[in-house]
Amino acid sequence: MNLESPKVTVEKSAEYLYTQLSDVRNFEKLMPENIAKFEVLGDDIFNFGLKGMPEIKLRLKEGVPYSKIILNAASDKLPFTLVANINAISEYSSDVKLDFEGEFNPMMAMMIKGPISKFIETLAGNMSKL
Repeated sequence: MNLESPKVTVEKSAEYLYTQLSDVRNFEKLMPENIAKFEVLGDDIFNFGLKGMPEIKLRLKEGVPYSKIILNAASDKLPFTLVANINAISEYSSDVKLDFEGEFNPMMAMMIKGPISKFIETLAGNMSKL
């Protein structure tokens, strides 16, 4: 299952966004208002829970300086990758798009597609809060 957030333009440099997204603590600023839990478990891993959804652990897997941050689910129950693609427009402006890729059975995919789509849209929409 592949989902994409809308591309958002943020009045921040690609270098700044990359640096902010490389620190997992900053993901709390991006979370939706209905967040029930956010906990940093280490330098590269955090746990979050949204009301009505199971808690998810995300681990910072890798980064490509100033253009891409890759996070993986730290559990095999819901195997997925979340990629933040950063594209510099100018020295002070960047586009950001989030890509979600997961391997789920058709029933699970049908159940989580709506909530996950809304979630990544919210994360992208909150990029200006960094």
